[in-house]
Amino acid sequence: QVQLEESGGGLVQAGGSLRLSCVVSGRTLSGYSMGWFRQAPGKEREFVALMSWLGTSTYGDSVKGRFTIARDNAKNTVYLQMNSLKPEDTGTYYCAGGSRSSRPHDYPSWGQGTQVTVSS
Repeated sequence: QVQLEESGGGLVQAGGSLRLSCVVSGRTLSGYSMGWFRQAPGKEREFVALMSWLGTSTYGDSVKGRFTIARDNAKNTVYLQMNSLKPEDTGTYYCAGGSRSSRPHDYPSWGQGTQVTVSS
């Protein structure tokens, strides 16, 4: 059974940076596509970024040019580097595994989430 665990969230001022990590256990990250999503209170879960098992990446329009997804297969870890953060980036960030889709319902495995709060 695949398990995902996020870390790295916190409180940051607008314009600041954070790096989220997602450790994968139960299988090797090699050959496994991963995504990041976020959800603000009262809103639907939103696609942020994904990296296919081939290493190609895709980003949501609201984070292009500011966020970068990366993976370290040796550490079985996926990262989300977030720069130039804005208050509207506030939410719970989730990593998800098992799909190359931007739709949350296509992912079979999810972490518990990590909170990111950006103050203005």
